Amino acid sequence: MKLLLDTHTFIWYVTNNSKFSSTAKLLINDGNNEVVLSKASVWEMAIKHSIRKLTFDTPFDIFIKRQLSLNNIELLDIKTNHLIAVATLPPHHGDPFDRLIIVQAMLEDLPIIGSDVAFDAYEVRRLW
Repeated sequence: MKLLLDTHTFIWYVTNNSKFSSTAKLLINDGNNEVVLSKASVWEMAIKHSIRKLTFDTPFDIFIKRQLSLNNIELLDIKTNHLIAVATLPPHHGDPFDRLIIVQAMLEDLPIIGSDVAFDAYEVRRLW
Protein backbone atom coordinates (compact mmCIF):
# COMPACT_ATOMS: atom_id res chain seq x y z
CA MET A 1 0.00 0.00 0.00
CA LYS A 2 1.23 3.51 -0.78
CA LEU A 3 0.95 5.88 2.20
CA LEU A 4 1.15 9.67 2.38
CA LEU A 5 2.65 11.13 5.55
CA ASP A 6 1.31 14.32 7.02
CA THR A 7 4.08 16.78 7.91
CA HIS A 8 3.86 16.25 11.67
CA THR A 9 3.86 12.47 11.10
CA PHE A 10 7.21 12.67 9.32
CA ILE A 11 8.68 14.89 12.04
CA TRP A 12 7.38 12.74 14.89
CA TYR A 13 8.50 9.53 13.18
CA VAL A 14 12.08 10.62 12.50
CA THR A 15 12.48 12.27 15.92
CA ASN A 16 10.88 9.40 17.90
CA ASN A 17 8.27 11.69 19.43
CA SER A 18 6.28 10.08 22.24
CA LYS A 19 3.00 11.27 20.65
CA PHE A 20 3.61 8.99 17.68
CA SER A 21 1.00 6.27 17.16
CA SER A 22 2.11 2.64 17.33
CA THR A 23 -0.24 1.85 14.43
CA ALA A 24 1.37 4.55 12.30
CA LYS A 25 4.82 3.25 13.17
CA LEU A 26 3.86 -0.29 12.13
CA LEU A 27 2.48 0.97 8.81
CA ILE A 28 5.58 3.02 8.04
CA ASN A 29 7.95 0.23 9.08
CA ASP A 30 6.12 -2.39 7.00
CA GLY A 31 8.46 -3.06 4.08
CA ASN A 32 5.45 -3.92 1.89
CA ASN A 33 4.24 -0.32 2.08
CA GLU A 34 5.56 2.53 -0.02
CA VAL A 35 5.83 5.70 2.05
CA VAL A 36 5.73 9.15 0.47
CA LEU A 37 6.04 12.70 1.77
CA SER A 38 4.61 15.63 -0.13
CA LYS A 39 7.01 18.29 -1.33
CA ALA A 40 4.52 20.62 0.37
CA SER A 41 5.64 19.13 3.69
CA VAL A 42 9.28 19.85 2.94
CA TRP A 43 8.29 23.41 2.00
CA GLU A 44 6.30 23.77 5.24
CA MET A 45 9.22 22.48 7.33
CA ALA A 46 11.65 24.78 5.51
CA ILE A 47 9.50 27.80 6.32
CA LYS A 48 9.12 26.80 9.97
CA HIS A 49 12.83 26.09 10.22
CA SER A 50 13.70 29.49 8.72
CA ILE A 51 11.60 31.31 11.32
CA ARG A 52 12.93 29.09 14.13
CA LYS A 53 9.60 27.36 14.89
CA LEU A 54 11.24 24.05 14.01
CA THR A 55 14.82 23.00 14.68
CA PHE A 56 16.83 19.88 14.03
CA ASP A 57 20.21 18.67 15.26
CA THR A 58 21.77 19.09 11.79
CA PRO A 59 21.38 21.69 9.02
CA PHE A 60 17.94 21.50 7.41
CA ASP A 61 19.05 20.26 3.98
CA ILE A 62 21.20 17.50 5.45
CA PHE A 63 18.49 16.49 7.91
CA ILE A 64 15.80 16.15 5.23
CA LYS A 65 17.97 14.28 2.73
CA ARG A 66 19.32 11.94 5.41
CA GLN A 67 15.90 11.12 6.89
CA LEU A 68 14.31 10.50 3.50
CA SER A 69 17.14 8.16 2.59
CA LEU A 70 17.42 6.36 5.96
CA ASN A 71 13.68 5.76 6.12
CA ASN A 72 13.14 4.94 2.45
CA ILE A 73 10.63 7.77 2.02
CA GLU A 74 10.00 9.14 -1.46
CA LEU A 75 8.89 12.68 -2.26
CA LEU A 76 5.50 13.21 -3.87
CA ASP A 77 5.57 15.90 -6.54
CA ILE A 78 3.10 18.76 -6.53
CA LYS A 79 1.25 18.65 -9.83
CA THR A 80 -0.79 21.37 -11.51
CA ASN A 81 -4.00 19.39 -11.02
CA HIS A 82 -3.27 19.27 -7.26
CA LEU A 83 -2.95 23.04 -7.15
CA ILE A 84 -6.10 23.61 -9.17
CA ALA A 85 -8.11 21.22 -6.97
CA VAL A 86 -7.23 23.20 -3.84
CA ALA A 87 -9.49 25.98 -5.18
CA THR A 88 -12.52 23.67 -5.01
CA LEU A 89 -11.76 22.09 -1.64
CA PRO A 90 -14.36 22.91 1.04
CA PRO A 91 -12.92 25.15 3.77
CA HIS A 92 -13.04 22.60 6.61
CA HIS A 93 -9.30 22.98 7.14
CA GLY A 94 -7.59 26.35 6.90
CA ASP A 95 -3.92 25.37 6.80
CA PRO A 96 -2.71 25.78 3.19
CA PHE A 97 -0.14 22.98 3.43
CA ASP A 98 -2.66 20.54 4.86
CA ARG A 99 -5.17 21.52 2.19
CA LEU A 100 -2.64 20.63 -0.51
CA ILE A 101 -1.81 17.33 1.21
CA ILE A 102 -5.54 16.52 1.43
CA VAL A 103 -5.98 17.19 -2.29
CA GLN A 104 -2.95 15.06 -3.13
CA ALA A 105 -4.39 12.19 -1.06
CA MET A 106 -7.75 12.54 -2.80
CA LEU A 107 -6.43 12.76 -6.37
CA GLU A 108 -3.72 10.13 -5.96
CA ASP A 109 -6.02 7.85 -3.91
CA LEU A 110 -3.61 7.65 -0.99
CA PRO A 111 -4.40 7.14 2.67
CA ILE A 112 -2.89 9.81 4.93
CA ILE A 113 -1.02 8.85 8.06
CA GLY A 114 -1.65 11.61 10.56
CA SER A 115 -3.35 12.60 13.80
CA ASP A 116 -5.22 15.67 12.51
CA VAL A 117 -8.93 14.84 12.87
CA ALA A 118 -9.83 17.85 10.68
CA PHE A 119 -8.78 15.66 7.72
CA ASP A 120 -11.80 13.45 8.46
CA ALA A 121 -14.14 16.12 7.05
CA TYR A 122 -12.78 15.28 3.60
CA GLU A 123 -13.07 12.21 1.41
CA VAL A 124 -9.70 10.82 2.47
CA ARG A 125 -8.72 7.77 4.47
CA ARG A 126 -6.77 8.82 7.57
CA LEU A 127 -4.77 6.23 9.45
CA TRP A 128 -3.39 6.77 12.93
